[in-house]
Amino acid sequence: MRSSSPRASAGRTNPCREALAVGGVVRDAASVTPLPVQIRLMRSEDHAAAIVSGAPPSTLPLVILVAESEGQVIGFVEVGLRSHADGCDTRFPVGFIEGWYVEPPYQRRGVGRALISAAEEWARSQGARELASDTWVDEAPSERAHAAVGFEVVDRCVHFRKALG
Repeated sequence: MRSSSPRASAGRTNPCREALAVGGVVRDAASVTPLPVQIRLMRSEDHAAAIVSGAPPSTLPLVILVAESEGQVIGFVEVGLRSHADGCDTRFPVGFIEGWYVEPPYQRRGVGRALISAAEEWARSQGARELASDTWVDEAPSERAHAAVGFEVVDRCVHFRKALG
C-alpha cells in the first residue's frame, strides 16, 4: 500500500486520495469504538468504472471494495491478482493490495480490518492462497496498519530504472 505522505505532493500523485473523491468527506471523530460498516463493490468513476466494467488496466482480475457508514464512503481497498509477489509462493496467483485507505476520523475503528477481510475473501475466491501489499519505506503508519491486520515484512527494496533511448 502506498499511503499519503508529504512526499506524495512533491511529484507523486496519491491514487488512494483520488479514488476516494467519489465518496465525500465525513467529519465525525468523536468516538474511537469499532464502527459497523457495510463493505460493497464500488461501481463508479474513471478507474473504478474500467475495473467494474470488466476492462481493468490489467490482464488479471481487479476490484475496488468500499466501506460505507451512513451512506458515505469512508474507505476503500483495491485488490487484484498478480502472478507473483515478493515473499509469496510462486506456484499460485497472489492477491495484492494495490491501494488501501480509510478516512482519518474512521481509522483505528475496525474499518481497515473489515476492508482487508473482504479483500482476503475476494482473493480466496480467485484461487489465491496469500495476500501481499507494499508501502514506502518511510511510511511507519502504513507499516503499523499492515502489521495490525496480520501482514509481515518480507523484503525491503530500492527500485531502479534506466531510460533506453
